[in-house]
Amino acid sequence: MKTGTSCAVILVIACLLGVLLFSGCTGGAGRIEEAEDPDEATWIDLFDGETLDGWTAKLQHHEVGDNYAMTFRAEDGIIKVRYDGYEEFGDRFGHLYYYRPFSHYRLALEYRFVGEAMPDAPEYARLNSGVMFHSQDPRTMPVGQDWPISVEFQLLAEEEVGRPRPTGNMCSPGTAVVYEGRLDERHCIESSAGTYLKDRWVSAELLVLGDSLVRHMIEGEPVMEYTQPQIGGGVVSGYDPAQKQDGGLLAAGFIALQGEGQEIDFRNVRLLNLKGCMDPEALNCKRYYVASDPATCQY
Repeated sequence: MKTGTSCAVILVIACLLGVLLFSGCTGGAGRIEEAEDPDEATWIDLFDGETLDGWTAKLQHHEVGDNYAMTFRAEDGIIKVRYDGYEEFGDRFGHLYYYRPFSHYRLALEYRFVGEAMPDAPEYARLNSGVMFHSQDPRTMPVGQDWPISVEFQLLAEEEVGRPRPTGNMCSPGTAVVYEGRLDERHCIESSAGTYLKDRWVSAELLVLGDSLVRHMIEGEPVMEYTQPQIGGGVVSGYDPAQKQDGGLLAAGFIALQGEGQEIDFRNVRLLNLKGCMDPEALNCKRYYVASDPATCQY
């Protein structure tokens, strides 16, 4: 592992344990009682449990915002990917985007595969979905683009009894990562996670620190780690060439839930932003932040 990567790992561990290398947040002299608790984690519920407010669909062959046949829907406290309104899949690879980008954060959710895949969906799409992150803005995607230029936290379920099919892998549509100390341009890199059955809820979490470190976790356990996500490689088509400048590091981007022909549920989609006010004199300073955003400070 390179020196830069080691430093990033040390920083992450320090932050998660609450051992920080800068002075504590106090909220300023005389205002301590008004300040937020600097150690209290402020998780954001990205899904309100009832609507898709804050989310936008982008399906191949459709304009951004066209949620064809209610592919993505909010029901029973769940974001559901469904194809009951389709006559055929027709390569409508789809993604549901949260409205704003992030750079440094923890993303947590639960997922389960249900139902069946569309008969004309690709074979690889069976019991296969994912979470895209560091993604391009969906508004920059032409109608015919299949997948966004992004990094994918791939989610899988058992397809054949007794045959391992680890979940929590990394896939890279139009991107590449540095894995085990070298640039790795494989489309997918397998994690160390186990194989999980269809219809079971599985917890998944991402730790993303800009362009320095990404860690995948399944059921609370780390299953893979890599650094320097960047634009490059293939397995994406129909894109605007201006959006694919190979070699450029991906330090931030949009988050999207995937639908590529297989029905799946998502719930408890939450994010802990790790970028914010790090000024100890501010009322909203948090000790767990790892990246500074002075514009958010409140005094």
